[in-house]
Amino acid sequence: MILKQRIRSDAVREPADRLWSNCLRIGDLVMVSGMTARGDDGDTIVGAGEYDQAKVVFTKIRDLVEAAGGSMDDVVKMTIFVTNIANNTEVWKARQEFFTGDFPACTLVEVSALAKPEILLEIEATAIVGCGDSTAETVS
Repeated sequence: MILKQRIRSDAVREPADRLWSNCLRIGDLVMVSGMTARGDDGDTIVGAGEYDQAKVVFTKIRDLVEAAGGSMDDVVKMTIFVTNIANNTEVWKARQEFFTGDFPACTLVEVSALAKPEILLEIEATAIVGCGDSTAETVS
């Protein structure tokens, strides 16, 4: 039987009860909900641009994946929502500070708005604990 566990990190503010889970671990699969650059108070947005907000978000993802027993090398898929796709290189620049080797599969989508006008991006991630320990095989 595969168990579902809610994962928490002291570094990532939890939502109010019965809204959503920031992170779930099901067996070795880790699902991280869309993270934004909201601060510890849940209201203030940290970072004025896409680069700064992306660093905040990738830090939250790292904290949650590590709390689940994994590492950023275990992240296999991300979906990134941005409000201005013209600034996507700022997100890629921040991403390079958190990943090495083979980067996760990724989808980038421009959306008309996120939860607050100051939120410029939201990123969700999927990881498989332990998969980053092996060398990925490239198939042509």
